[in-house]
Amino acid sequence: MAYFHLDNDVIYLNHAAVAPWPLRTAAAVAEFAAENASRGSQHYERWMQTEAGLRHKLQKLVNAASSDEIALLKSTSEGLSKIAWGLRWRASDNIVIPAGEFPSNRIVWESLSSLGVSTTQIAINGIENPEQALIDALDEDTRLLSVSSVQYASGLRLDLQILGESCRQRGILFCVDAIQSIGALQFDVQAIQADFVVADGHKWMLGPEGLALFYCRRELIDSLVLNEFGWHMLQNPGDFDRQDWSPANDARRFECGSPNMLAIHALNASLDVLFEVGMHKVEAQVLEKSGRMIELLLELDGVELISPRESRRRAGIVSFRRRDVDNEALYRYLQRNGVICALRGGGIRFSPHFYTENERISAAVRLIDSFSS
Repeated sequence: MAYFHLDNDVIYLNHAAVAPWPLRTAAAVAEFAAENASRGSQHYERWMQTEAGLRHKLQKLVNAASSDEIALLKSTSEGLSKIAWGLRWRASDNIVIPAGEFPSNRIVWESLSSLGVSTTQIAINGIENPEQALIDALDEDTRLLSVSSVQYASGLRLDLQILGESCRQRGILFCVDAIQSIGALQFDVQAIQADFVVADGHKWMLGPEGLALFYCRRELIDSLVLNEFGWHMLQNPGDFDRQDWSPANDARRFECGSPNMLAIHALNASLDVLFEVGMHKVEAQVLEKSGRMIELLLELDGVELISPRESRRRAGIVSFRRRDVDNEALYRYLQRNGVICALRGGGIRFSPHFYTENERISAAVRLIDSFSS
């Protein structure tokens, strides 16, 4: 079955930024738009069933204990902000993060400095045991460890199970920005003992921008202070005349207002693709594609690999630079020739998905070799 229909002149290697939609996702959006144009919200109850179904699919995707632990938010940044400004901090508290994190997983913690909360950044790229470096930085004042499962620039993949176990033993909260994992790799919030997991749907989950997964472990749902309020986060959201109110007793309490039904229908369709293929096969294909890309790049003279070579440290991101050319000029050359990629961390970032054809990967590498500044 053909899941995608990209133009022939496009080599799409940018799933770590914004993914193209599968055919069925585009069809779901078109169908939703047509229904809205012709019937309005006549079938809103059916839309709500799709919303509930999406929560269950996300629960399955990350192996949460219940869909009650899943909220649908606007973005990873919003989810991280819910955590940062929902926890009750002490002035001596410390947060540990890897150095070089995407700004979303740095700025939000640094914003707490006015409360006397400090943020410690630990260098993890290019060292033998990045997990131990992070663990060694945890002390009696550390309240939370927040990491990206895969570093957005280098593609370094962390062993989340080791980090989660260490945090649980020390009574430290464990937060994971999983935007570069979920949809590319199998993910298990229970196995890694995560307290919070956040991830936008527009990268490896193949969905639209504007909708994100927010996982909060059941035992912690009531502990986050709410800073946004609206009808959708109530225990009885449809009882508009009711004067007394209380927040929902599940993760829906973090959803302030009306749900993004268009994006919900889109992501719901995209996840059907991943489940139909099977996440074990998706992961195997993503790792096979990134491994093949590394092999081809290393055959070229003058190419320096930024991403780790070890298979256990890889996910879907392969970053590199050519030492003998202006890499920004190389990036523009690739873009002009239909190779959709990104400029990140001092190099060029490729990110193929499970469906990316090997010939397109080879064609992209040939373009790298042919470029001269």
